[in-house]
Amino acid sequence: MFLAALCACVPLTASAQNSPAQTPTTQAPPPDQPDQSDPDARVDALQPDFNLAALPTTLRMPVHKLAFRVTHRFTRSLGQGDFGDLVSDLFGFDSGAQIGLELRYGLMRGTQVGVHRTSDRTIQIFGQHSFWTERDGRAIGLDGIVTLEGGNNLQEHHKSTLGALVSRNVGRYAALYAEPMFVINSSPFETGDQNTLMLGLGTRLRLRPSLYVVGEITPRLAGFDLGAQQMSFGVEGRAGGHLFQLNFSNGFGTTLGQVATGAINYNDWYIGFNIARKFF
Repeated sequence: MFLAALCACVPLTASAQNSPAQTPTTQAPPPDQPDQSDPDARVDALQPDFNLAALPTTLRMPVHKLAFRVTHRFTRSLGQGDFGDLVSDLFGFDSGAQIGLELRYGLMRGTQVGVHRTSDRTIQIFGQHSFWTERDGRAIGLDGIVTLEGGNNLQEHHKSTLGALVSRNVGRYAALYAEPMFVINSSPFETGDQNTLMLGLGTRLRLRPSLYVVGEITPRLAGFDLGAQQMSFGVEGRAGGHLFQLNFSNGFGTTLGQVATGAINYNDWYIGFNIARKFF
């Protein structure tokens, strides 16, 4: 009893009094997992990809991340011949195609750059910067975009596009886009107006958590006007970082300069698809 009372009266040593309380430590996520603290790395339910069919969206790219896209437009018109001819050509899948490959990179917060090359040897280099996002409490999303493209692997007929991308989410089911763009030197001819002012209009509707329909049209407002205004619609599905889109268009354009040139006509429609992959 005497020893117990003595121990109770002895003060704690300085090291015991000053020892910090043990607190649980948090570990950083493994390097192979995305940093979900970056809001740009999270899935945007209404903007699952950086494009509609051909037009860009205001989806932001996380810093130092990559995304890849394949565009494929079959060149057989769905209205060519009768239905038997169409079936024998597997709805155009037996025909040739114009194919595009695109690589996109997050250069800095809100800024992305990339390159898009099509199989007719057109190369488009682009840069896009996000000024406003609805996630930050703005009424709209607002991006600026600038491109440089040219034929024969960027060696001839250079074009440049300056544009604004405006987006607006409608509830949890739709994203709307209005995109005024000025394409410099869009005409392949030496006479007449060399530039084009056009307005991209598009929407993405969310039918189910990972199922969407998209539509876009790009009327020319002023300047060079060769073909019909390009229109596209399609259905797409998202699975993780992958997105597959089956689309129908009246033209093959997937760069902004090609879209400014216009579609084939209003009566010829072509089947195609886009495959996109995010590496984050």
